[in-house]
Amino acid sequence: MAEGFPLPEVVERWFVERDWRPRRHQLDMLAAARAGRSALLVAATGAGKTLAGFLPTICDLAENPAEDLHTLYVSPLKALAVDVQRNLLSPIEEMGLPIRVETRTGDTPSDRKARQRIRPPQILLTTPESLSLLLSYPDSELMFAGLKNIIVDEIHAFARDKRGDLLSLSLARLQTLAPGLRRVGLSATVADPDAYRGWLAPHGDEDLVDLVLGEPGADPDLSILIPENRIPWAGHSGYHAVADIMRLIERHKTTLVFCNTRGLAELTFQKLWSVNDQSLPIGIHHGSLAVEARRKIEAAMADGKIRALVATASLDLGIDWGDIDLVIQMGAPKGSSRLLQRIGRANHRLDEPSKGMIVPGNRFEYLEARAALDAIGDGELDPDIFRPGTLDVLAQHVLAIACAGPFEEAALLAEIQSAAPYAGLTADRFQEILNFVATGGYALKAYDRFRRILEEAPGRWRLSRPPIAQQHRMNAGVIVEQPLLDVRFKGGRKLGTVEEGFGSTLTPGDTFFFAGLSLEVLSMKDTDIIVQASKRTARPVTYGGQRMSMSTHLANRVRGMLADRNDWHRFPGDVSEWLEVQSERSLLPEPNQLLVETFPHEGRHYMVAYSFEGWNAHQSLGMLLTKRMEKAGLKPLGFVANDYGIACYGLEPITDPQSLFSPDILEREFTEWVERSFLLKNAFREVAVIGGLVERQHPGKRKTGRQVSFSTDLIYDVLRKYEPDHLLLRAAWDDARTRMTELGRLVRLVDRAAATMVHVELDRITPMAVPLMVIVGREAAPAGTADEALLYEAEALAAAAMEPEAPSAATPVRSAAGAARRAAERRPASRSED
Repeated sequence: MAEGFPLPEVVERWFVERDWRPRRHQLDMLAAARAGRSALLVAATGAGKTLAGFLPTICDLAENPAEDLHTLYVSPLKALAVDVQRNLLSPIEEMGLPIRVETRTGDTPSDRKARQRIRPPQILLTTPESLSLLLSYPDSELMFAGLKNIIVDEIHAFARDKRGDLLSLSLARLQTLAPGLRRVGLSATVADPDAYRGWLAPHGDEDLVDLVLGEPGADPDLSILIPENRIPWAGHSGYHAVADIMRLIERHKTTLVFCNTRGLAELTFQKLWSVNDQSLPIGIHHGSLAVEARRKIEAAMADGKIRALVATASLDLGIDWGDIDLVIQMGAPKGSSRLLQRIGRANHRLDEPSKGMIVPGNRFEYLEARAALDAIGDGELDPDIFRPGTLDVLAQHVLAIACAGPFEEAALLAEIQSAAPYAGLTADRFQEILNFVATGGYALKAYDRFRRILEEAPGRWRLSRPPIAQQHRMNAGVIVEQPLLDVRFKGGRKLGTVEEGFGSTLTPGDTFFFAGLSLEVLSMKDTDIIVQASKRTARPVTYGGQRMSMSTHLANRVRGMLADRNDWHRFPGDVSEWLEVQSERSLLPEPNQLLVETFPHEGRHYMVAYSFEGWNAHQSLGMLLTKRMEKAGLKPLGFVANDYGIACYGLEPITDPQSLFSPDILEREFTEWVERSFLLKNAFREVAVIGGLVERQHPGKRKTGRQVSFSTDLIYDVLRKYEPDHLLLRAAWDDARTRMTELGRLVRLVDRAAATMVHVELDRITPMAVPLMVIVGREAAPAGTADEALLYEAEALAAAAMEPEAPSAATPVRSAAGAARRAAERRPASRSED
């Protein structure tokens, strides 16, 4: 072994033959392993994170060959596990080491799964869900007893959600089965490494996990694509730039085009093909496509047969494919960490810059794109917000442990408390969890099917009957998708899935665009939509679910840009003119202010609030504000929202917006609205499925989404009536308040309104209002489908908004305080660059 080169000879020779040297952070990870220390590696894309994570395992197995399971690798994506296996096998084979590497995911054949439990490979690549299932078998103690390492890749992608809760509980269980287990985390985009060290460590003790920082890579080459130096007033798709994007694809080896939604990905793919005059091979990849279709396009990418791939978050993470030399982000980036992760898919080499471009859909999105580029330039990532572990996931885990064999209540509680998200779990709350798993709760305990575990002796629990284990393994998991329907050709080949809500709008003869094809509906049978290819014009598939909102720190940067005229010289001419006229006609708020404008337009009265708290929070607030308007006799007609603001409109003028935004709106209307809306029922459906109260699958049969919804709605109504304090109702409330409505941002918005609202009364629409006003009446249109019509309508609205103000026009200003009035004073126009 060479001095200062602490590698086994076979590994050292492999590096030398390639004229490589291990990077410093790779050797630091090896040193941590040899000291028996857990570690978190934060390193740029292209820095060799995967090799750094596995190098200790390869070296250990080279020096001390073993047949048992040595290292577990956990990734958030099945595709990532498959990709890592492919990239890991090559060096192992080239070194001539007898190390078996296998994957275990939902796509793994059942016979291989059974064999893996009896004779596991030395390295097993899996997902949180598959790991939890492995731990539910009685032989898990034998399988994991000799486990040395667990590697959690892309740790930022799931540590803070329910999949992270499940994985943290599995880590605690593995530590019990293999006390000497080392924990390793890998990530390229972590804003708060210490928080992740705490999440990774037993008992949340971050001192047990070493932090290893990779060498800094080349700064990314980022820019904003602005065709003809013009940014549209409205729209979100970036269609105005599709011809320019096609020219970029023609000039690069392989281009990855990221979209924020599956619907937008389908539409972008369709638009690109309409201008693909050279018939270049372009593919599409998203989570609703059939596994076979995704694997086919992944293989084509790996082989360099695709010139461009339109994708969603299904490819956000570290899949290393071919010669991607350009990444394009369609629409707003939503966060600097997400953008950096996506741009990192290009040029997987540390010393070469990743090249990326953002295509903003409108003028606010331009500001957001500029804010994201500035944040990356300043090294500022999205903040990491951790929250306590959820109770529905804990209930599922308790049942999994019972499936593996009887357990002692006190020992399991201590084990669970060693998982950072559940460190605060009390004995009383744990007893409540046990009672729920044992009976379903007070209102359901009379039903045998909810009795899954029983107390065979004081403090000792076991399964109530053996078939429960099979049912658990068929239904376990924390990803609860919308009810899905399969899209199939008449011959049976499956193209993918669409949500039941969209499928229910289809009838035979209808056409829709999916998987890059125009499809005609032939028939609907059970959970299948039978289709054939068509040349007719087709409508896009729409998807439900929560939209990504602009991150808080990007919103703060955009507020700063609006108020800082010294920044405007960097903007395209039409964007800076937009802001200039806004400052003349109304005002531009200071970063801590909430600007509210009221004005009449075409027989209606509008109130527009520029709050920058994200689409989800604005959607929730819109519901609450219109309810208040109704109670106040203002005759509301509706509202529209985007990431940047909210516009409510009705038949009566709004003269006192301060009263509509009063803080008690979150105590009265919010609670009433959530309880009566679909939000709580949807949240309950998810926690009921995760918590095991409702099963999606039975042997030889899978419930339709409609059947699952019927079951959960029935139980929901029973519990609301007879046990309103039920564990899962509280869990559903937590989900509805935080994840679905972004309650924290709502609270900040209302607090800011109380303290800093500036109300400007106007006689007509303002420039900043145009992007919101143009979507009035189009709220239900699928994202992107109306963009071309929007562009024409926006120009008409913009003409009115940008028209010079008549000298006699008055712009009275109302505000909560004199200071706000002074802040609202009109500023003199500055047109020196004209």
